[in-house]
Amino acid sequence: MASKLHEEMLEQIGNMSVLELADLVKALETKFGVSAAAMSVGAAAAAPAAAPAAAAAEEKSEYKVTLKKAGDDKIKAIKAVRQAVPELTLAQAKKAVEEAPSVLVESASKDDAKKIKATLAEAGCEVELS
Repeated sequence: MASKLHEEMLEQIGNMSVLELADLVKALETKFGVSAAAMSVGAAAAAPAAAPAAAAAEEKSEYKVTLKKAGDDKIKAIKAVRQAVPELTLAQAKKAVEEAPSVLVESASKDDAKKIKATLAEAGCEVELS
């Protein structure tokens, strides 16, 4: 029975948008008094020592897209953020631009990350891919 429940939960989570997942993570952190970032650090520390060498040899397949600076024209930057990351609402795009540096996408493919960076660079934004 727990197996079926887990499958249903995973199916629901799999159908969520990135923003809905972010809200879910925040709610879980608040409810249980934990931090998802702390769990990530612990998992990374538990990785074998050979893993970093192997990861360096492989090309990254997923990138985190961070808006470092919005540039001089904030309106143009907000429009570019909305265009590059359509999942964001106008309010979220405005907040990301005003509070730069801010992470726009946690996990983007190499091509998507480059497209987002190019779109934002055209608007005068400084973007970092990591």
